[in-house]
Amino acid sequence: MNRLLTTIRPYAWGSTTAIPELLGTPPTGEPQAELWMGAHPGAPSRVDRGAGPVPLDTLIDADPVAELGDAAVKRFGPRLPFLLKVLAAGAPLSVQVHPDLAQAKAGYADEEARGIPLDAPHRNYKDANHKPEMLVALSPFDGLCGFRRPTEAAALIDALGVGALAPYVDILRAHPEDQALREVLAAVLGADPAAMADSVHAAAQAAARLATTPGTPHAADYAAYAKAAHSFPGDRGVIAAMLLNYVRLQPGEALYLGAGVPHAYLDGLGVEIMANSDNVLRCGLTPKHIDVPELLRIVRFEADDPAVLRPEAAPDGEELYAAPIDEFRLSRYVLAAGSDPRTLDPGTPQILLCTAGQAALRAQDGSTLTLGRGESCWIPAGERTELDGDGTVFRATVAA
Repeated sequence: MNRLLTTIRPYAWGSTTAIPELLGTPPTGEPQAELWMGAHPGAPSRVDRGAGPVPLDTLIDADPVAELGDAAVKRFGPRLPFLLKVLAAGAPLSVQVHPDLAQAKAGYADEEARGIPLDAPHRNYKDANHKPEMLVALSPFDGLCGFRRPTEAAALIDALGVGALAPYVDILRAHPEDQALREVLAAVLGADPAAMADSVHAAAQAAARLATTPGTPHAADYAAYAKAAHSFPGDRGVIAAMLLNYVRLQPGEALYLGAGVPHAYLDGLGVEIMANSDNVLRCGLTPKHIDVPELLRIVRFEADDPAVLRPEAAPDGEELYAAPIDEFRLSRYVLAAGSDPRTLDPGTPQILLCTAGQAALRAQDGSTLTLGRGESCWIPAGERTELDGDGTVFRATVAA
């Protein structure tokens, strides 16, 4: 087992305080958005086995079977198929959606064949993989997830009293669910940004007013949309966001986001795990490229309540966040001082992250490692490890 030396990504939407507080370090005054743990080439974690820090992806490339295990290599290839993060949102992220595996493969092959550079701002597919993801809240966490029912979205938008949005309300009330959602999203994102700006400003002002009006239905929802509008004034994505469910996670609750589900993170600290991919199609709340035709092809226009997940406890104390995906498996241990050690299944590669208190690890050769808040470690496949302590530890691995 090896302690991970990690990288913090300073994206503009990041909180200036949440990750420093987790790590027990002083804030720098700059946004600190994501703490990465894994072997993604964009910011691989490093491990030191006595010869100085080495990127984890380099170690895996040198001997994939030793690090990942034979079963994982045969199933996913010679790479770690997931990326673990601590995500700290201080401002809204873009509304976005991810392709399924077949769409990602086809989209990547098409853009490669057309010679679009990987770093081109209008490129949609950076790789040939899908990007299902899960987020577990460490603090109260606000987000948008999946489409509202069209009639609910119509009532919410209608209550704003913005006449220019009335045609969207009519469509949402008159057409079948999938058609209504598709037509309105296409109309919003296809509208001229300058012409739309006044309507967005009016909607944002109304949302802010309704958020503080006693007795207003969906006051928390309006507050979330007003916050998004404050971060992206005049952005058409504010209206697109109103088609989505607002959800607040309490610590320990989670969201799983599969292919085609539009979503955005708004505020809070959480543990995020995803398949190892950079494929994102944006729907709004961003200055970046929005490919409307491709987006409409990828989005699943299905309305549903957001499925808030809670962990399922096993007899050995492991609490699993179940997800219908093989590339990652996320669980946690809430450890109590003096309790019996937990034995971690050695059949798969693992990353452990301590988010509260302290955790003690003991390898089969007798070596030990202690993790404090925000610290993490890499355990290669085949290495039997015992875990105890007094705190909370997240365990990321692949489906067995």
